[in-house]
Amino acid sequence: TPLGTMLATAAGMAIYVAVVIKLAFSASPEQLAGDQLIMTRIALWGPIIPIGLACATFSSALGSILVAPRTLQALGGDRILPSARLNELLARGVGAAKEPRNAAAVTAILSLTTVAMGNVDFVARIISMFFMLTYGALCAISALEHFAARPDYRPTFRSRWYVSLIGAVACLILMLQMDPLYAILAILAMLLLYRLIRTARSDEQDDLGVIFHGVMTQLTRYLQVRLQKSASSGSAADAEWRPSIIMVDGRTFDRAAPIQLLTWLCHRYAVGTYLHYIPGALEPATFQQSRTVLEDLIELVQDRRSSLFVDTMISPSMRSALAQSLQVPGISGVDNNTALFEFSIHDPPEVLEEIEDGCRLAWITRMDTLVLRHGEQFFGARRRIHLWLTWNDYRNANLMILLAYMLLGHPDWDDAEVGVFAAFPAADVEENTIKLRTMAREGRIPVSPHNLVIIPTDDRVDFEQLVEDRSLRADLVVLGYT
Repeated sequence: TPLGTMLATAAGMAIYVAVVIKLAFSASPEQLAGDQLIMTRIALWGPIIPIGLACATFSSALGSILVAPRTLQALGGDRILPSARLNELLARGVGAAKEPRNAAAVTAILSLTTVAMGNVDFVARIISMFFMLTYGALCAISALEHFAARPDYRPTFRSRWYVSLIGAVACLILMLQMDPLYAILAILAMLLLYRLIRTARSDEQDDLGVIFHGVMTQLTRYLQVRLQKSASSGSAADAEWRPSIIMVDGRTFDRAAPIQLLTWLCHRYAVGTYLHYIPGALEPATFQQSRTVLEDLIELVQDRRSSLFVDTMISPSMRSALAQSLQVPGISGVDNNTALFEFSIHDPPEVLEEIEDGCRLAWITRMDTLVLRHGEQFFGARRRIHLWLTWNDYRNANLMILLAYMLLGHPDWDDAEVGVFAAFPAADVEENTIKLRTMAREGRIPVSPHNLVIIPTDDRVDFEQLVEDRSLRADLVVLGYT
């Protein structure tokens, strides 16, 4: 029973502690280090020590002879080893009881080979490391299972998670104190064995992966709740604004630019959610279609090495899909604060009307809105980013500068330069130049003097033509709209 097991373990620990105390009081450190049989000299009856050692050795050997072949046979029967032929050989038994003759022969060969090395200390190190590794792994799995709180994990003997965690950490510390080199080699051997097992049984469920999935689920839930509480209190949200961008688009597989821009923006500084819009009612057919599309989406973002969270949205119209999506909390645990829309230069006017409607919905939820207009160039060589500011863009300037800074954080834009073009009325050029330099410093983006261009203008100047003339060779042009 668990109570008997715990009492036996406690009694054994008490005996071990008593032996340590006895040795500390009855022998010096030099005697303990130099005399392996010092206990025979301090015991009440010296001969009992070698007799006890012989009994313990015989008991361990008998247990190993009975248990090790059965264990090896079970490993073969469960197809744990990477070779199917070896698994079949070890799993084979003799007689009605399926005596593990083959497994016993392999066990004997391994034992005799180890003993033939002739160095008892070497053998003791190996055995001690793997015993400690086994105990530590069991404690670590128990701690992870407690934290993961999987419904499928229902042990008959319940323990406290911190007891298992302390046991795992203690085993690791003891292994490193005993011999760091052998400890590292034992851990590497365990990892290699696990990899071989997973390779041989790739078609079966990864139990360790399921445990870590549960751990990540619990950790994510805890962190999201904490983030939501901090955001609602206003302390963290007021201290730092971080973009949490959501995009709903039904043209995912027709064009690459939108999801690529979102990938760049969310590489480090922002959190991104991409929803593929599927028109129609929520029915078995459309739901099955959404699961298929989701698999394609996950493969797409993995190929791009993107950190986006992707999903699908089934809705009768794009407006209803946006109305639902813009109210959904972001994956970071806080509300989305930015909506991204896109259209191609070849799209019909209906798409522009759809974007205009989407921007109005986003403004209702007080979101910042970004609109990507793209063509065939696909961001060119990713060397030049042009920001265009006007006297109406003070509210947009900080966000525009931040977007450029976020793009520069992606390796694809490592060699890019940011050019700032400011078009102001001639009478206000000096005043607005000071404001612009201040905003650039607050945005923490390196804009060199030769990349800052001030353009005096008035109502007679065609602004669109001015942008086209100056930014014809730019790879990305950022314009504000109010």
